[in-house]
Amino acid sequence: MIDTAHIEAIANAALQDGKLFLVSVNATPSNEIEVVIDSDESVDIDDCVALSQTIEAQLDRETEDFELTVTSAGVGQPLKLLRQYRKLIGRPVEVLLANGTKIIAELRDATDDGITLAYQEMRTVEGKKRKQPFDVVQTYPMAEIKYTKEYLDFK
Repeated sequence: MIDTAHIEAIANAALQDGKLFLVSVNATPSNEIEVVIDSDESVDIDDCVALSQTIEAQLDRETEDFELTVTSAGVGQPLKLLRQYRKLIGRPVEVLLANGTKIIAELRDATDDGITLAYQEMRTVEGKKRKQPFDVVQTYPMAEIKYTKEYLDFK
């Protein structure tokens, strides 16, 4: 089986320019390797092809056969790195908390410790028949978050 640490080292060396960054490397026992990259702006197909060729050139198919796939982090994929969170500051995200609560909110800040979200919450007000919207800005520790994804509204 091909070592994922070796693939990570190759990919990180190839991505040193700073525009692109490595999100994850997964390898199965049957040597199916998936490398996921992201960027602060956008990732195009040429970026994926170039990285794939760089990795492939440093692996020996004679020693061990493999299948290599290099992809960009998709819009519906959960965020894994702090750099991905910071890229989305000021944009809507979908967050699933460990207690099962799903929140759609604007991402205001992201640190290693947690994320700050801004959203509207409907609350009961004394003397009113209907619930009233209230602006909420709340910080959630990373330990309480199951996943965070970029939110796309198709309305």
